Amino acid sequence: MKSNLARWVATCFGCGYAPVGPGTVGSVGAALAAWTLAHWAAWPPWAIGALGILAAVPAVWAADVTARTLATKDPGIVVIDEVVGQWIALAGAPSIHWLTVLAGFFLFRAFDIFKPPPVRQLERLPGGLGIVADDVAAGLYAALLLFALSRLTG
Repeated sequence: MKSNLARWVATCFGCGYAPVGPGTVGSVGAALAAWTLAHWAAWPPWAIGALGILAAVPAVWAADVTARTLATKDPGIVVIDEVVGQWIALAGAPSIHWLTVLAGFFLFRAFDIFKPPPVRQLERLPGGLGIVADDVAAGLYAALLLFALSRLTG
Protein backbone atom coordinates (compact mmCIF):
# COMPACT_ATOMS: atom_id res chain seq x y z
CA MET A 1 0.00 0.00 0.00
CA LYS A 2 2.74 2.47 1.02
CA SER A 3 4.76 1.83 -2.14
CA ASN A 4 1.65 2.24 -4.34
CA LEU A 5 0.83 5.61 -2.78
CA ALA A 6 4.47 6.66 -3.02
CA ARG A 7 4.62 5.71 -6.70
CA TRP A 8 1.37 7.57 -7.41
CA VAL A 9 2.83 10.72 -5.81
CA ALA A 10 6.32 10.20 -7.30
CA THR A 11 4.97 9.86 -10.83
CA CYS A 12 2.68 12.86 -10.29
CA PHE A 13 -0.47 10.86 -10.94
CA GLY A 14 1.06 9.02 -13.90
CA CYS A 15 2.96 11.80 -15.71
CA GLY A 16 6.18 9.90 -15.04
CA TYR A 17 5.00 7.06 -17.25
CA ALA A 18 5.19 9.24 -20.39
CA PRO A 19 7.20 7.27 -22.98
CA VAL A 20 9.29 10.30 -24.00
CA GLY A 21 10.59 13.03 -21.70
CA PRO A 22 8.78 12.17 -18.47
CA GLY A 23 10.57 14.99 -16.62
CA THR A 24 9.40 17.49 -19.21
CA VAL A 25 5.88 16.06 -19.03
CA GLY A 26 5.97 16.48 -15.23
CA SER A 27 7.10 20.10 -15.64
CA VAL A 28 4.33 20.77 -18.17
CA GLY A 29 1.79 19.29 -15.76
CA ALA A 30 3.10 21.48 -12.95
CA ALA A 31 3.02 24.59 -15.15
CA LEU A 32 -0.56 23.86 -16.22
CA ALA A 33 -1.59 23.29 -12.60
CA ALA A 34 0.03 26.60 -11.60
CA TRP A 35 -1.70 28.45 -14.41
CA THR A 36 -5.03 26.87 -13.43
CA LEU A 37 -4.60 27.86 -9.77
CA ALA A 38 -3.66 31.41 -10.77
CA HIS A 39 -6.42 31.76 -13.35
CA TRP A 40 -9.32 30.11 -11.52
CA ALA A 41 -8.42 30.61 -7.86
CA ALA A 42 -6.39 33.86 -8.15
CA TRP A 43 -3.26 32.36 -6.58
CA PRO A 44 -0.32 34.77 -6.74
CA PRO A 45 3.14 33.53 -7.79
CA TRP A 46 4.41 33.40 -4.20
CA ALA A 47 1.59 30.98 -3.30
CA ILE A 48 2.59 28.69 -6.19
CA GLY A 49 6.17 28.78 -4.86
CA ALA A 50 4.96 28.05 -1.33
CA LEU A 51 3.02 25.07 -2.69
CA GLY A 52 6.27 23.83 -4.21
CA ILE A 53 8.11 24.16 -0.91
CA LEU A 54 5.30 22.38 0.97
CA ALA A 55 5.18 19.63 -1.66
CA ALA A 56 8.92 19.01 -1.23
CA VAL A 57 8.36 17.01 1.98
CA PRO A 58 6.01 14.39 0.50
CA ALA A 59 8.09 14.50 -2.71
CA VAL A 60 11.24 13.44 -0.84
CA TRP A 61 9.32 10.62 0.85
CA ALA A 62 7.68 9.40 -2.38
CA ALA A 63 10.90 9.62 -4.40
CA ASP A 64 12.80 7.74 -1.70
CA VAL A 65 10.24 4.93 -1.38
CA THR A 66 9.91 4.58 -5.16
CA ALA A 67 13.67 4.56 -5.73
CA ARG A 68 14.16 1.90 -3.05
CA THR A 69 11.27 -0.18 -4.40
CA LEU A 70 12.73 -0.06 -7.92
CA ALA A 71 16.33 -0.43 -6.63
CA THR A 72 17.40 2.59 -8.72
CA LYS A 73 19.07 5.79 -7.51
CA ASP A 74 16.88 8.20 -9.55
CA PRO A 75 14.16 6.37 -11.50
CA GLY A 76 12.98 8.13 -14.65
CA ILE A 77 9.36 7.71 -13.63
CA VAL A 78 9.88 9.95 -10.58
CA VAL A 79 8.78 13.41 -11.72
CA ILE A 80 7.42 14.92 -8.51
CA ASP A 81 10.81 16.59 -8.16
CA GLU A 82 10.20 18.44 -11.44
CA VAL A 83 6.79 19.51 -10.17
CA VAL A 84 8.31 20.93 -6.99
CA GLY A 85 11.07 22.72 -8.90
CA GLN A 86 8.68 24.11 -11.50
CA TRP A 87 6.38 25.58 -8.86
CA ILE A 88 9.34 27.15 -7.05
CA ALA A 89 10.54 28.63 -10.35
CA LEU A 90 7.19 30.32 -10.95
CA ALA A 91 7.43 32.11 -7.59
CA GLY A 92 9.84 34.53 -9.32
CA ALA A 93 7.23 35.69 -11.83
CA PRO A 94 5.58 39.08 -11.33
CA SER A 95 2.25 37.42 -12.20
CA ILE A 96 1.10 34.11 -13.63
CA HIS A 97 0.06 34.34 -17.26
CA TRP A 98 1.00 32.39 -20.37
CA LEU A 99 4.25 34.27 -21.02
CA THR A 100 5.61 34.01 -17.47
CA VAL A 101 4.59 30.35 -17.25
CA LEU A 102 6.38 29.67 -20.54
CA ALA A 103 9.48 31.60 -19.42
CA GLY A 104 9.48 29.87 -16.04
CA PHE A 105 9.10 26.49 -17.72
CA PHE A 106 12.06 27.00 -20.05
CA LEU A 107 14.27 28.53 -17.36
CA PHE A 108 13.56 25.71 -14.93
CA ARG A 109 14.14 23.00 -17.56
CA ALA A 110 17.44 24.65 -18.59
CA PHE A 111 18.73 24.77 -15.01
CA ASP A 112 17.47 21.24 -14.38
CA ILE A 113 19.19 19.86 -17.49
CA PHE A 114 22.50 21.77 -17.33
CA LYS A 115 22.76 21.68 -13.52
CA PRO A 116 25.13 24.55 -12.67
CA PRO A 117 26.85 24.32 -9.28
CA PRO A 118 25.63 23.45 -6.71
CA VAL A 119 22.65 21.84 -8.48
CA ARG A 120 24.63 18.82 -9.70
CA GLN A 121 26.30 18.34 -6.32
CA LEU A 122 22.91 18.15 -4.59
CA GLU A 123 22.09 15.01 -6.60
CA ARG A 124 24.69 13.22 -4.46
CA LEU A 125 22.58 13.56 -1.33
CA PRO A 126 21.11 10.23 -0.26
CA GLY A 127 17.79 8.81 -1.42
CA GLY A 128 14.77 10.99 -2.08
CA LEU A 129 16.56 14.05 -0.72
CA GLY A 130 19.08 13.87 -3.56
CA ILE A 131 16.34 13.30 -6.12
CA VAL A 132 14.40 16.39 -5.03
CA ALA A 133 17.11 18.80 -3.79
CA ASP A 134 18.69 19.42 -7.19
CA ASP A 135 15.29 20.37 -8.63
CA VAL A 136 14.62 22.72 -5.72
CA ALA A 137 17.95 24.44 -6.46
CA ALA A 138 17.19 24.57 -10.21
CA GLY A 139 13.80 26.08 -9.34
CA LEU A 140 15.44 28.70 -7.12
CA TYR A 141 17.86 29.66 -9.91
CA ALA A 142 14.98 29.91 -12.37
CA ALA A 143 12.90 31.98 -9.92
CA LEU A 144 15.76 34.41 -9.36
CA LEU A 145 16.38 34.82 -13.08
CA LEU A 146 12.66 35.17 -13.82
CA PHE A 147 12.42 37.84 -11.13
CA ALA A 148 15.49 39.69 -12.46
CA LEU A 149 14.18 39.57 -16.04
CA SER A 150 10.82 40.95 -14.93
CA ARG A 151 12.60 43.88 -13.23
CA LEU A 152 14.70 44.60 -16.32
CA THR A 153 11.78 44.47 -18.72
CA GLY A 154 9.24 46.12 -16.75
